[in-house]
Amino acid sequence: MRKIFLSLLVLVTLSCIAQDLPKNYTTLLKEVEPELIAWRRHFHEFPELSNREVNTGKYIADFLKTLPNVEVRYPVAKTGVVAVLKGGKPGAVIALRADIDALPVYERVAIPFASKVTTDYNGQKVSVMHACGHDSHTAMLMATAKMLSNMQKEVPGTIVFLFQPAEEGPPANEEGGAPLMIKEGALDNPKVEAVFGIHISSQTPVGTIKYKSGSFMASSDWFTIKVNGKGSHGSQPWGGVDPISASAQIIEGLQHIVSRQMDLTKAPLVITVGTINSGVRSNIIPETAEMTGTIRTLDSKMQEEVHERIKHTAQTIAQSSGATADVTIDTKTLVTYNDPALVKKTLPSLIKAAGDENVSESTWVTGAEDFSFYAAKAPSFFFNVGGMPKGIDPKKAGPHHTPDFYLDESGFIVGVKAFCQLVFDYGKTK
Repeated sequence: MRKIFLSLLVLVTLSCIAQDLPKNYTTLLKEVEPELIAWRRHFHEFPELSNREVNTGKYIADFLKTLPNVEVRYPVAKTGVVAVLKGGKPGAVIALRADIDALPVYERVAIPFASKVTTDYNGQKVSVMHACGHDSHTAMLMATAKMLSNMQKEVPGTIVFLFQPAEEGPPANEEGGAPLMIKEGALDNPKVEAVFGIHISSQTPVGTIKYKSGSFMASSDWFTIKVNGKGSHGSQPWGGVDPISASAQIIEGLQHIVSRQMDLTKAPLVITVGTINSGVRSNIIPETAEMTGTIRTLDSKMQEEVHERIKHTAQTIAQSSGATADVTIDTKTLVTYNDPALVKKTLPSLIKAAGDENVSESTWVTGAEDFSFYAAKAPSFFFNVGGMPKGIDPKKAGPHHTPDFYLDESGFIVGVKAFCQLVFDYGKTK
């Protein structure tokens, strides 16, 4: 019975495609795919870090200005671009988002368009690479803009294209990313009613889409714990207060929050200490030690409670050693929350775009996304598109944010199809 139902669903879906999309849709899709890949390769070869995407933003803006019926605002949020297309038919106002920044990562994959860019980052000379797929997101949204511009008379509602810088986080003491896009009115004039976003995945099979209703990606908080002790000779630890020893106990105590204090059946939790710095010589007990790390939660109430537990744990353990601890926690992103009603309403669009057998619900993701700030302002839906070559073991595929990150370009067109289908299905509902 289930197989019969699914077969009927596929037939209905295929008939809906013929009704919903303009006659020239398939032709336009074939024509834009080579451009889509060329754009992605250009951005990949010439990546730029967060809030420094000067050439990237200009390239996008210059292209969008060539499209008929598209209004372009540039720069927005330092280097970003906002473009608006008013469709020829009445409908909703929706936003489609792509992020445009790269990472301080050295590229190890042998491809003709590999990045050779270097720059300064936090006072260090670093390599720059699109190691998270933002180049593909940008190219997919450019292709979508061209497609919709060429079908403008048939497009329902108004489309706002958000090309956002600094998703990976702006440099210290700078504003940036989704919060600055929102602050500068990216979701206003016209007032956006729903926001959709795509993230490519190097560990999800090409041609597929993964989604999750409700909490999808984790919030990201960064913490700093400074332990203040008392210096002494390394041969006489009793003459001082060892901040390194206290730090070791604090690190262990933080993991006890995860394993012994929080209800992990409610939502996952990760606390990671990423750096610890102290001392200058092996036989000197230093006065201070400092550690930094990240907290990932998928529940906003748990997020608040974890903050308090980290402060309490660090301060009481330090006190038990005769030291003190100063704790600061900086929220980088919120929980990325997919509005359940919006997911239910638009999931058929993803099935039309990729095929029923290629769309499936995923589990929580402990990675974080500043798309979450849009989701706090309007109903939103953020989903993954596969970029892993067929036949590859996901465990052996190059992870995001690493030198071995690699994408199969044949999957990019699925993102364009998903965006276009969402526009025609959701846009007409108003």
